[in-house]
Amino acid sequence: MQPFYVAEGTEQSRSLLDQARSWSRAENRAAANRLGAIAELWTLRLRECGGRADWVADAHAAVAAEVAAALCVSQGVAASYLNYARAMRERLPGVAAVFMAGDLDYRLFQTIVYRTDLICDAAVLAAVDRELAAKAPRWPSLTPGRLAGYIDKIVAKADTDAVRRRRDRQAGREVWIGFGDNGIAEIHGSLWTADAHLLDKRLGALAATVCEHDPRTKEQSRADSLGALAAGAERLGCRCGRADCRAGGETASAVVIHVVAGQDTVSGLSNTPGSMVDVDALLPPELINELARSAKLVPVVHPGDALPEDGYVPSRALGNFVRCRDMTCRFPGCDRPAFGCDLDHTIPFSEGGATHASNLRFLRRFQQCQR
Repeated sequence: MQPFYVAEGTEQSRSLLDQARSWSRAENRAAANRLGAIAELWTLRLRECGGRADWVADAHAAVAAEVAAALCVSQGVAASYLNYARAMRERLPGVAAVFMAGDLDYRLFQTIVYRTDLICDAAVLAAVDRELAAKAPRWPSLTPGRLAGYIDKIVAKADTDAVRRRRDRQAGREVWIGFGDNGIAEIHGSLWTADAHLLDKRLGALAATVCEHDPRTKEQSRADSLGALAAGAERLGCRCGRADCRAGGETASAVVIHVVAGQDTVSGLSNTPGSMVDVDALLPPELINELARSAKLVPVVHPGDALPEDGYVPSRALGNFVRCRDMTCRFPGCDRPAFGCDLDHTIPFSEGGATHASNLRFLRRFQQCQR
C-alpha cells in the first residue's frame, strides 16, 4: 500500500478552503431561498384562488405547474419543491431557519422532512422541530443511513408510536429505473424482503437455463434474466451460437418497444445511434443492428411540403412522424414518452389551426403530469 501524505496548510490553501466553505453555505442558502419563494407563491395563490370553482386543478397542482414551467423542471420535481416549501412554512419553522442560515444542505433538509412527515400531533412536531434545529447542523457528513437513524431516534423519543416508524420505512419501498447512455440503464429499489428473495431466486433460475458455452458471466446472465422475466419468458435465450445447443436460441418477447434509427444504422453501416422513443434514450448502433434482426421495421415518412390534412384527427402516418419527432411531451420539463401522451393542435383546430406537422405536438394530460 502506498503511504498517504497530508499536505501542510499554507495561507493559499487555507484561503481556498475558506472560499469553498463560503460557497457551500451560499449554495445552502440559495436552495432554502428557492423554497422560500415557492412558499410565498403558494401563499399568494391560496389568497387569490380562495377555493374558486373555475380552476382546472387544485391549488397544489396549479402552483406545481407554474413552478415547473418557470424553472424548466418536471412536474414531479416541481411538486416535490412545493412539498418541501410547505414543510418549511407550515411544519418545521425551526429547521427552516437553520436551513435559511446556510447551516443545513438540501439533502439533509429533504431527509428531515421525509422522516418527520407522519407526525400529526402539533406538540410532538414542535418538540421534534426544536431538537432537530439544534442538532442537525452537526450532521452534514453523515451517510444517508446514519442520518435517517439519528432523525428516527429523535422522532421515536417524542413520538412513542413505534408502528409509525415501521410504516414510514415500509411506505418508502419503490423501484427506480434510470435510463443512461450506451444502451444501459440502472435499477435501484427497495422491496418486501420476501419479494426480494423470490426475485433473487427467479433470476438465478433463469440465468441457469443457458448452456455451459454461453459467453456471458454469471452476473451478466442474471442482468439479462431480468429482461427475460419482464417479457414473461420461462428461460433465458442462450448466446453460444452452436447448432446443437441444448438450451435453444433467443427468447421471444411480447413486449413492444419503439426505436427510431436511420436505415444505415439498422443495416449496420453507420455509427450513428438510434433513439428509444418510449424513454427518449440513445441506443448504440450495434444494439440497433442486433434488434433489427428480429424486430418489425416500419418506415417513418417525413411529410416534407405536404399540405395540411382535412379534419381534426391526423392520419396514422402523420401521427407517427410527429411522435417520432417529439419523442416526449412538449410541456417544459416533462419527459413523459410521446406514446403516453395526446396529440394536440398548437393553434386549436376550432380556431383555424391546421392538421399539419408544424401545428401538432404531443402533450401529457395535466392530471398525469402530477404523478
